[in-house]
This record gives sequence, structure tokens and C-alpha cells, in this order.
Amino acid sequence: MTAVADVEVRERSRDLRASLLGFLIVAAAGIAVGLSWQPFGLWPLLLVGLPAFTLAVRTAPTRRSFALGYVFGCAMLAVTISWVHVLGLWIAVVLIAFESLFFGLLGLALHLVSRLRLWPLAAACCWGMIEFAYSRVPFGGFGWSRLAYAAVDTPLAGFLPIIGVAGLSFLVALLGQLPAWILVGSGRARPGVARRAVVAVAGSAVLLGAGFSLTFVRPQPTAAAGSVNVGIVQGNVPGRGIEALGRMRTVTNNHLSETINLTVRSSLGQVPKPDFILWPENSTDIDPTLDPVTRQTVETATEVAGRPILVGAVMAGPGEDERQTSALWWDPQRGISARYDKRNLVPFGEWIPFRTQLLPLLPILKQVGAQSVPGTNPGVLEVGIADRTIKIGDVICFELAYDDTVYSALTGGAQLLLVQSNNATYGGTGQIEQQFAITRARAMEARREIAVATTNSVSGFIDAQGRVLTRTEEFTASSTVVSMPLRSQITPAIWLAPWIDRLLAALGLLACVLASLRGSRRRDPAVRQDGAEPGSERAETAAQVTVSS
Repeated sequence: MTAVADVEVRERSRDLRASLLGFLIVAAAGIAVGLSWQPFGLWPLLLVGLPAFTLAVRTAPTRRSFALGYVFGCAMLAVTISWVHVLGLWIAVVLIAFESLFFGLLGLALHLVSRLRLWPLAAACCWGMIEFAYSRVPFGGFGWSRLAYAAVDTPLAGFLPIIGVAGLSFLVALLGQLPAWILVGSGRARPGVARRAVVAVAGSAVLLGAGFSLTFVRPQPTAAAGSVNVGIVQGNVPGRGIEALGRMRTVTNNHLSETINLTVRSSLGQVPKPDFILWPENSTDIDPTLDPVTRQTVETATEVAGRPILVGAVMAGPGEDERQTSALWWDPQRGISARYDKRNLVPFGEWIPFRTQLLPLLPILKQVGAQSVPGTNPGVLEVGIADRTIKIGDVICFELAYDDTVYSALTGGAQLLLVQSNNATYGGTGQIEQQFAITRARAMEARREIAVATTNSVSGFIDAQGRVLTRTEEFTASSTVVSMPLRSQITPAIWLAPWIDRLLAALGLLACVLASLRGSRRRDPAVRQDGAEPGSERAETAAQVTVSS
């Protein structure tokens, strides 16, 4: 009995060590993957973190794979979206804890599909499936940390106009499985490992080479359509964090001042004369149709500039204690002639789910203010500039993360693509650079130039290849004028990416179902590799060796 007890103690001790090692590995992998996003931009770490995560959950017991994925998600999101703490530390903790559930499911999915013959492909589809889910659920989803956004500076970014953000995430995930695929075969015959290594290296070279080549494909010329000069105004705001907009009307006054500055410089020939001027989201913090002072401030800006201004405004209504974040086309002669209402709102930032129930329990939520109401129409404004009519595509801040919203502006006939944003709340955090990277991904995906106006960081101009031509500094007032071609072409990605997104989700789910139907004898990857039964000392030893590799 003593000998049996000793064996059991050793087995428990060995299992505990393997478990702790697995959690340490996935935590380190999560941190590595998190560092691949801006503001760090260490994208080569994707090729370390992704395979390490796969290997850890592959060799773990099924019941532990969800927990490992959850820890990976917590570590990764603590690096990437901890900037949410400016809204309240508890909001960041709750958001990270909830979003990590999706990565727990990913850990379970990766473990299941490791039983399949083509598991690297199945694993990449599982990443697509999980990105599909957390970009939609709950409350519209929070698709801020998609793998594609970490890859804007990689050769793979050349695929964006062909397969879009969803397709690029799949390729990044697939590339990240190849080192794991090689290591899984490391216990086999040396020629087999060599073949795997050759296939993996060759496949990676083909993907990276093709993506790099595609970056040199230029958009179609637009000589017939012409171009327009867009004045980008960043007026700056006082303060930071939740109180960033400062005192009433301050933000509007600041944008008036910078518009006057831009007008003077254009009159002196220091910058070209704009055809219209772009103000950021929330450049009026009061409804200018109801507040006479704010209205007069905006009208003064249009009269001084002698040009229309696309004003980012906070609008009252449509109901009591409700508001909308809107873009107003304000003409110096005709006033407001077009309007777009933001469709994708930030949960607990712009609106409160279950507001009636939560406000009594969490009084701090009153700082969110009136309940924001989403718009329903695509962000396309048909506007008049001098003697011609053009269609402007407008994306407001958080909407950049939503494929359908961006795509609908383009398929709706937009000839220009603009972004209005109020990042003042997140000044000094990683959110600023992350959003700019997402904007670059959208420019590459659509092969369209994008002009960005923010209240105090970071405004700029991105060309159709995703290169940053101009950008401002944080916490400053700044303005410039850029020439934007009027484009009408639609890249394959705009049509294909929504279907690729759904297909990857379906394939990932199908792979999980097929893998779960496999016999119980193959539930432990160690069985498949060396024939050991689950739970045996031989299987545990094999699992530990593979994890260590």
C-alpha cells in the first residue's frame, strides 16, 4: 500500500508541476501576442506566442484546455486593452475577464481539433470562429484585438485588399501554427521532421512573398473623377481621461480657433485652400441645433473659412434622456444639409445595457450621461462642393472595428473615406496607436486614402497603401490640408471578406464537431503520438516533453 501511495503522490506531484508549467506557458504566450499590437508593434512575437499557446492546450487534458485558454486571454488582453481603465478600473477588469471567456473557448477548440489530420488549418479556422464571435457578442461585440490589426506592418498585409481583415487574421493564425506543427513531429523519425520543416518554411515563404508582392499593386488612376482638398482640424481639448472635454463649449471654441488658423495659412499660400473642412467626433459637446451659442460658433467657422464643415456633434434625442453622436454637413449658405448618426456605440462608454437595472446598483454609470441611440443608415453623405456633388463615406471612431459598417459606406457609393474620432478620453494610452493601426488596415483593405480628424490625438492622412503621410502629436492643436482622389473602385475584400468571415466561423465549428466525435482513446494527443494510453505515466511524460519543446 505504501508503494502504491508513493506512486500516487509522485503522479499527483508530476501532474501539478505539468499543470503549473502549462499555465505559465500560456500566460507568457498571451503577453507575447499582446505585445504584437500597437503601441508596442512587436509583431514577430506572434510566431512565438501563437505556437506556444497551441502546444500548451494541445498536450493538456481536455478539462484543463478551457482554463489555459482563459489565462492566455487574460494575459493578452491585459496588455492590449488595459487602456479601458480610464473609464474606471472595474470596467477594465470586468471587460478583460469577460472577453477572456472567448479565448477559453478557443483553448478548448484548439485542443479538440488537434486530433484532426489537418489540424493547423483547423486551428486557424478556430481563430476565425472566435474572432467572428467576439466581434459580435454581446452588445455588438468588441473586435478590437483581431490578429489582422497586429499584422499591418507585416508582408501579409498585402493580402488585405483581397481577403480583408477576416482573411488576414486566418493567415496570421495559420502561420502561427506552423512552428507548432514542426515541434509536434519532433519525437518522430528525423527525415519526417525535416520534411515538416521544409514544408513549413516553404509555405511561410510563399505566403510572405505573395503578400509582400501585393503591397506594390497600386490603386486604379482617378484622373477622370478628380480630387478634393480636405482640411483636417484637430482643435485640442483641456484635460484628460473621463473629464477630457472640459468645460461646456470649450471643445467647439478650440476648433473654431484652429479653423481660423487654417484659413489664414491657406490665404497666405502656406497650405492649399480646402474644398471642405473635417472636424472630429464630439467637436460640439452640445446640440448645435438647440444651443444658440454653439450654433453661432459653428456658423462663424463656416463663414470665416467660406467652406462647408463636416462637424462631429452630440445631438439631443430622439427621445427623452437620449442622444446621438452625429456627423453634420454644415454649409455656410444652407446650414445643415446632410447627417449621419453613429451606428456602433461603445457599451458602458456611450450607452448602458440594462440601464434601468444597473444605474441603481452602480451610480458611477451616471457619468456616461444620456443614453446614446445608434443610427440605422450607412455612413454615406451626398453633399455639394462648389459646382459638383460627391459622396462622402464617414466612419466614427469605434466603428472602425466593425467590418459591416466600413464596408457599407464603400458599397453605398462613397468616393472619399473619412474618420472622425474623439480619443481625448484615452490620451496617453495604447488605444491611440491601436486605433490608428486599425485605420491603416482599413485603408489597405479598401485601397482608399483616409483622412482622420480627432479632438486631440492622433489626426492624420493615410494613403491607399496604408502609409502614414501626415500625423499630429497628442495634446496639441493642429491643422493641415490634404488632397484626396475621388475613387469608386471596390476591392475584392469588400465583397468577399463578409463571406470569408462566415465561412471561417462555420469551418471552425465543423472542425470542433468532427474532432469531438473522435473516439475517447484519441482524446489525449500523447496517445496519437506514441500510442500511450491517457493518464499513463508514458503519456504524461510525452506531454511534458512536448510542452517543454
